[in-house]
Amino acid sequence: MQTSSTAHDRTPVIIGVGEASERIDAQDYAALSPADLAAAAARAALADTGATGPVLAAIDVIAAIRQFEVSGPGFNAPFGCSNNFPRSVANRIGAHPDRAVWEKVGGQGPQHLVNEFAHAIAEGKADTVLLVGSEAISTVRHLTGLGQTRDWAESVDGEVEDRGYGLEGLLTSELARHGARTPIHLYALFENARRARLALDRSRYIQTMGALFAPFTAVAASNPHAMAPEQLTAAEIADITPRNRMVADPFPRRVIARDQANQGAAVLLTSVGRARALGIPEEKFVYLYGGADVAERTPIQRQDLSRSPATVLACEAALATAGIPLKDISVFDLYSCFPIAVFNVLDGLGMRSDDPRPLTVTGGLPFFGGAGNNYSMHAIASMVRALRRAPDQTGLLGANGGFLSKYSVGIYGATPRPWRAFSSADLQREIDSWPAPALTEAGQGLVETYTIDHGGAAPSATLVVRTAEGQRFVAMGDPADPALVQRMMVEEPLGAEVTATLNAQGRAILTDFRPAG
Repeated sequence: MQTSSTAHDRTPVIIGVGEASERIDAQDYAALSPADLAAAAARAALADTGATGPVLAAIDVIAAIRQFEVSGPGFNAPFGCSNNFPRSVANRIGAHPDRAVWEKVGGQGPQHLVNEFAHAIAEGKADTVLLVGSEAISTVRHLTGLGQTRDWAESVDGEVEDRGYGLEGLLTSELARHGARTPIHLYALFENARRARLALDRSRYIQTMGALFAPFTAVAASNPHAMAPEQLTAAEIADITPRNRMVADPFPRRVIARDQANQGAAVLLTSVGRARALGIPEEKFVYLYGGADVAERTPIQRQDLSRSPATVLACEAALATAGIPLKDISVFDLYSCFPIAVFNVLDGLGMRSDDPRPLTVTGGLPFFGGAGNNYSMHAIASMVRALRRAPDQTGLLGANGGFLSKYSVGIYGATPRPWRAFSSADLQREIDSWPAPALTEAGQGLVETYTIDHGGAAPSATLVVRTAEGQRFVAMGDPADPALVQRMMVEEPLGAEVTATLNAQGRAILTDFRPAG
């Protein structure tokens, strides 16, 4: 194996990481804008390098993650936003990169950018790259609630490679027109599909979610950038109380990503040769040993809604590139917007949910904070610091986007290894070749999965049903018949025999519900 002094000059390496955050109840709360938070994180990453040379002047690429409020054509930034976020951040720190990139939507973005620009550095197509992102969702909500506003609008000149929203293929109309439009709805469908596969009742399953996330809260409690730094027991996470209300079956509030966050994070990458020339101590170097980037089928086209096999294939491919068996991974950060995102990886890789190795380095999205599309930039920062402290260890980071739709993986370590390029093209072709279930519009069948949304004026239900012929359709409870949804809240919907009739709006409305057994 290489020693740090003999690593090839073009080997890509992370040289600096930084984070910034603020809580609305802090004495020094300044209501920073997303661009200000991102710039603060970038300055922290520059300082973290310990360089004696001009790292700032060496930055030739800046790539930024989109905020939630600018993640779709119909989205609205209440206080305004930059027309060129990467350049807004660059201007604040005094950087003048030749290239600016605005990444597509999705929580996979930070790891995808590391994978992409590690290759660009290795191929000599980039020199020093700054990755950055932020969210100020908590500030927006807080100030709006006080009747206050801010002017965060900026018009910035300069070239930017705007990659667009990247929302194509995430969600199809079958689910949306029956009430499953948001991540909470879709992930609830996945989670209940897993409950069906494991044949667990509601009470037992919610306990497993609490048990999974209790160790996450211990990590968040010691993280200075966590938005909810409170250690909780499994029961405190799972038990339904006024403070932990049911949001959408099977999710109480405490197992859902916390989007009220004011957080920014940044990562600096360069080559080993450039890092040495900049006088960066080699104990700062953290290497990307392997990675993968894949996209799953749209939810309705997946044969098994309780699993995302593309995610698991990505993890296995990244481990294979790194030449590291799963048993030798010391620490993980598995994207944890909802329990199913973690369970899916554990199930697929044959890991137990009580695996003694850490499954998060930040505290996870419900407790550290779900900083929009940028959460995994924070996870990379924490992973880098952890591996610097233990250079004999290795880490696996999994970053999820959409509805278990996009997954990017990185395998990291602080011990130098020869760079191994990787491509996920063959993996993606395999995923794209998987057969999809046949669809129909309505009829009779057994409930594959469901969710009951408790967020409206009255609970509403969305169901995915399989007919005797193996066809799938999506249905919903009748808004004019709340009694049927009330029955679903008491009796077991999974495996129930149901009938749904198509109405004039093209929605399959439940007309009969007969629980199994």
